[in-house]
Amino acid sequence: MRAYLTLTRRELAAFFFSWIAYVVIAGAVFLMGMSFVLLVTKLNSVPTVMPVTEIFLHLQLFWLILLFSPPIITMRLFALEKSSGTFETLMTTPVSDLAVVLAKFSAALILYWIAWLPLLGFMLVLRYVAHDASFLDPGAVAATYLGLLLMGALYMSAGCFASSLTSNQIVAAMITFAIGLGLFILSFAADLLAVEKTWATATLNYVCLTAHMEDFAQGVVDTRCLVFYLTASAFFLFLTHRVVQSRRWR
Repeated sequence: MRAYLTLTRRELAAFFFSWIAYVVIAGAVFLMGMSFVLLVTKLNSVPTVMPVTEIFLHLQLFWLILLFSPPIITMRLFALEKSSGTFETLMTTPVSDLAVVLAKFSAALILYWIAWLPLLGFMLVLRYVAHDASFLDPGAVAATYLGLLLMGALYMSAGCFASSLTSNQIVAAMITFAIGLGLFILSFAADLLAVEKTWATATLNYVCLTAHMEDFAQGVVDTRCLVFYLTASAFFLFLTHRVVQSRRWR
């Protein structure tokens, strides 16, 4: 456990000593700010009973943060270690491969989580301006952040896997973006085939990110979503662990 915590702090420090953390946080805040402006404009023009968290989700800028931040955050995790020659040194230290993988994954997920914290500030501003304590449902906000955390875990684990495959950070970012975009496209496929009752439609609905996030934004926590995100994240981390292990065998 001590080795895991030390490695996690090391990775977090590396993020904030480079430009990555500041670019990700600044980009996320900029897109959230634009969403905030669009949200206020929409609330002023069209009355709605839809939760504020769900309206924010429908503004689409949310998905830009989700698609572009994971490749930037995770591209350096293993690729930079390999290209700089420090990966071999890391692997010869008395730490397990699993601790290395989990530490890098945890640091990436923490940075991703920090980038989403300003969203809570925007929501609190809306609640203050509305002068209505019931304007913002705490349950919906908590469920939305849970959905963001689970979805972030999936994308960060996929990014860890992509970064472990190559020593080129750009290639790692492209692989991560391709995986994320593929999952996003599957969500649209599920919407197009929603009227058909087939096993393929049921499978697509199970992995439909947009439907999952809509449930979370409404304050609904479905155990099937929890199982999907935790299982998928564990699968990518398992693949990453196997790739890291294979380097010891060479």
